[in-house]
Amino acid sequence: MRLVNLLPAATAAILLAAPACSLAQATAAAPPAPQAPAVPASPNLTANGDIVSTLRGSGHFAILLKGLDGANLSATLQSTPNLTLFAPTDEAFRALPAAQLAALLTPANAPILQKILTYHLVHLSLESSKIKGAKGQVQSVEQGQLQLDGSGAVLKINNADIIQADVRATNGIIQVIDRVLIPSDVQLPVVSAATQGATAGG
Repeated sequence: MRLVNLLPAATAAILLAAPACSLAQATAAAPPAPQAPAVPASPNLTANGDIVSTLRGSGHFAILLKGLDGANLSATLQSTPNLTLFAPTDEAFRALPAAQLAALLTPANAPILQKILTYHLVHLSLESSKIKGAKGQVQSVEQGQLQLDGSGAVLKINNADIIQADVRATNGIIQVIDRVLIPSDVQLPVVSAATQGATAGG
């Protein structure tokens, strides 16, 4: 497998000159400057054996690990070489509606969960150096296409940012991302409003 339709990255910088302020304007309360969207902090994942062992040693991937166990994928990620896993943090999973996430982790929805998790998996070593400065698609183990975008300051996979790159486990590479990727052919479990309320209420 390889990246296709690679395009050169294009970046531009625009400098804006700020007008001079009078002393009276300087002492007046100025409106707060618009804040850039906060980038999730890196979990500082450290390589420690195979992909699964590395995730377990972090403490930031409990939901992903639970999903891998439930979808019968843990053994694959421990023994299969030459893999790249785009690994959502616990924070990324918690961005899903709570009731929907709970439903996704039930045994009844294991086939859906397996499709979602294998969509995060690529059967090749995909270092960040292959993404930087390029755009293209790569096929996931789920068979759906992942869109890679290395044209900006932050590397992206579909709509997710890579917040820690190139964690090298013994059997592959982990790219930590800040969102859960959903294949276009997957319908997430439908959760009623009553169930959502019950989940939110604990």
